[in-house]
Amino acid sequence: MFDEALLQSVRDRFHHVDSCPFQGRRIFFENAGGSLTLKSVVDVNTYFSAIPDNQGRDNPASRELVKTINIAREDMMVFLGARQGLVFVGESGTECIFRILRTAILSGPDHGNVVGSTLEHPATVSACKRYTKITGKQYISVPHNSDTGSVTPENYLNYLTPQTRVATIIHTSPVTGMATDVKAIARSIRTIAPDCLIVVDGIQHAPHGDIDVSDYDIDAYTLSAYKVYSKHNYGIGWVSDRLGVLPHDKLDGTLDTQWELGTRDTSAYATFSQVVDYLDWLGSHFTRSGDRRERLNAAGKAISKQEAHLLETMIHGGNGQIGLIDMPDVFLIGGHDNPSREGLVSIVVNGIDCIALVSLLSERGIRVHVRKNDYFSGNILTPLGRATCVRVSMCHYNSQCEVLYFLESLQQIIGQRYHVATVTN
Repeated sequence: MFDEALLQSVRDRFHHVDSCPFQGRRIFFENAGGSLTLKSVVDVNTYFSAIPDNQGRDNPASRELVKTINIAREDMMVFLGARQGLVFVGESGTECIFRILRTAILSGPDHGNVVGSTLEHPATVSACKRYTKITGKQYISVPHNSDTGSVTPENYLNYLTPQTRVATIIHTSPVTGMATDVKAIARSIRTIAPDCLIVVDGIQHAPHGDIDVSDYDIDAYTLSAYKVYSKHNYGIGWVSDRLGVLPHDKLDGTLDTQWELGTRDTSAYATFSQVVDYLDWLGSHFTRSGDRRERLNAAGKAISKQEAHLLETMIHGGNGQIGLIDMPDVFLIGGHDNPSREGLVSIVVNGIDCIALVSLLSERGIRVHVRKNDYFSGNILTPLGRATCVRVSMCHYNSQCEVLYFLESLQQIIGQRYHVATVTN
């Protein structure tokens, strides 16, 4: 875990760490809905948003914009661990997923199948269903394990065929918080369909650990910037060399590797460089390497360890405060002992409506979120027979004290319910 000095230094780099401009003092456990924003991101965004010039002109400002974008592209490749392929910026992670899957599915033969899983985000599922219908392909959804909240290579193997043209993998579920073994799943896919295009949704995983797309042997990876300490209004897509040159939406006469449509916002690129700079700084506390990629890897591993410590406290408690495992009225999706968990817990408290629980926690200055049995979370909640759950999502800048206060507050809320029931009876 981070020592107190480093944790404070980390927290100092983010806006609104322990207070909300509308609510006042609060603990932010809604990171899966969007992380806190780096102060440097806000500063750089303001700076570039004020510049009137476009890229590609013969003037000093334009040349500087192009330079900034090119540097950011290099930073994105380093962040992703990409030794080949290309990166592009779209309006959101969801938009990047749709564009990549449209290209992958439309470019293959008009037969065969596309395989994903029931753990997927609706962005992936919706895109797959739309374009398999257009091309006459079959969409196959691999059932995830409701007990573990994840999906395995073995689960995929039962549904793959040599005619699998495209396969999708979610790196981490935003509802269960469980990560998948992307490399192992990709390997299992390649054993059955070696030429399959493999597309990974990394939106939930990106802020919680290192990424190495070259090691995974995949063809595409997507993320949303606002979930990785940056701002809304852009997502990042990476595509492999072979997927990158397949026929896709672009202006006639442009390069086959051109994926951006129209003039992109330079501040989007510049702000992601700030994210990479921050991770570089953080990683320097855990390695003396002069290699930028190794420092980012060190940051990713340190983030994972810090969040594992927070999860350990959340589940098992500490400093005399009991954890979720010792609260018999609390049901934890994915179980208490699950090594795949990344940064969040989704819970249901017997006898307390989840929407009401979010409000009760908010009254105590704790920001969490309810997930409902809808198009976002129904794939997870329906098999469990649950209508809703409360998602408590942490990030590496959260503290053990914040977790303990949450546990204390939850225990008090449960205790008050029993007190009210006793008085009523």
